[in-house]
Amino acid sequence: MKSILSITTLSLLFIACGSSQKGSKTSNKVADPTVYAQTITQDDLKTALYQYASDEFEGRETGAEGQKKAVNFLKEHYMKFGVPAAKADGNYFQDVPLELQSKPDVTLTINGKSLKNLEDFVSINPMETSKLQATEIVNLGYGIEDDNYSSYDGVDVTGKVVLFKHGEPKNNDGTYVISGTEETSKWSNFRQQFALKRDIAKDKGAKAVLFYHPDVFAMAALRYGTSSGRMSLVGNDKNMYYFLINDGAYNAIVSKELTTKNEVVAANFNLDFKNNSKALSSENVAAIVRGTEKPDEYIVISAHLDHEGVKNGEVYNGADDDGSGTVAVLEIAEAFAKAKQAGHGPKRSVVFLNVTGEEKGLLGSRHYTDNDPIFPLANTVANLNIDMIGRTDPKRKTGDRNYIYLIGSDKLSTELHNISEMVNTKYANVELDYTYNDENDPNRFYYRSDHYNFAKNNIPVIFYFNGTHDDYHRPSDTPDKIEYDLLENRARLVFYTAWELANRDARITVDKAQ
Repeated sequence: MKSILSITTLSLLFIACGSSQKGSKTSNKVADPTVYAQTITQDDLKTALYQYASDEFEGRETGAEGQKKAVNFLKEHYMKFGVPAAKADGNYFQDVPLELQSKPDVTLTINGKSLKNLEDFVSINPMETSKLQATEIVNLGYGIEDDNYSSYDGVDVTGKVVLFKHGEPKNNDGTYVISGTEETSKWSNFRQQFALKRDIAKDKGAKAVLFYHPDVFAMAALRYGTSSGRMSLVGNDKNMYYFLINDGAYNAIVSKELTTKNEVVAANFNLDFKNNSKALSSENVAAIVRGTEKPDEYIVISAHLDHEGVKNGEVYNGADDDGSGTVAVLEIAEAFAKAKQAGHGPKRSVVFLNVTGEEKGLLGSRHYTDNDPIFPLANTVANLNIDMIGRTDPKRKTGDRNYIYLIGSDKLSTELHNISEMVNTKYANVELDYTYNDENDPNRFYYRSDHYNFAKNNIPVIFYFNGTHDDYHRPSDTPDKIEYDLLENRARLVFYTAWELANRDARITVDKAQ
């Protein structure tokens, strides 16, 4: 990015090196963070992004040649800035073992009826090649486990085949049991219930899940029934079959409509499953500026490095999604490196994590948190995740263009939210918009980027996001459309927030653990 500082910035650096600020409990006692924030410039962001989101990188498809160019680009920049690899062996790359999914060969018979793959059922999970037989199926009604309602009361599903359906229960007055209002909860939400209901059954030891949701079956069959570039982590989701079923399969199980209470249904269930997936390699990139006083506590700043690749001969450059976040992380890393080189390193360690496979289901970040955390999650103070910060949302009709959507800042830690607000007021003056932080946000953005894999482990997060636009996930998401002054302001905001978190005397508290 940049090789030398401006004369003005150099002057500020020398002043900061020779001065001391007294009386501050929550910031570095010597350095003024604005000195280093000013090294994050729109010119450097633009130079980096025009290369990173160029056709040369072929849309950075996970596991493809363009993605390999991307990880080497990141490694070279961290080395240039003097930011060491996070791994103890000095390797900037964290291997993420993946499988490129293909349509499995599945034979399923229930109560003597041979069911047809993609007509009566479709496999959602990439199980290993295996067989399963059962003499009963546990009907779980809605398959919900919540404070206000449980489908699992009095039933053990360990090693069992379970059946549940879309939706959630209502009271006699028409209100929903879980919310107590006429509004549905996450258990009916299109984006959430597939994973929520699956994960509850998996945690309780179910061997196979049959999810009856005929309204979306055709869409699911189209998505999961073809070799469409879907990927999965090797070793994940391999201990439970998960099938979406249509009317034909449901009717093979029952002769009449089942109740919404749990019950055991006698059934002759025979499954033969052949996995046709192929191995694929990909990488996260991780670098670190080590803390001076609390090196074993970590602030993780993340962005995903992948995008959509090349489709029908068109390159999906992904300048905003998430080239903007990626180059912001690089500039923030350089700012922290310059601070440390000047003797003003952060008290806590700051990790710069560029993750792969976000577009394939948050795979790189899930590998980091679930399979191979480079640093202990228990010592991870917070995650600041940057995913699309270079554009404006055309649907946003009010307020300043110098805004950013913040998501998740108050979900787990009240203190994190307050620090974020304070830092912005003190340094950045970006309009903080919490529109998509709403629990009832139909877009469910809180669950759709890499911060969520940290949040599910009770690590406080902030997701920085400019919203979608007409070029989202299209080949027209190019670097000439980025608003670089906004990208600069937003990247500096993340830097200031990370600086504050890294230099406070005490780590932030988690007062809303889930």
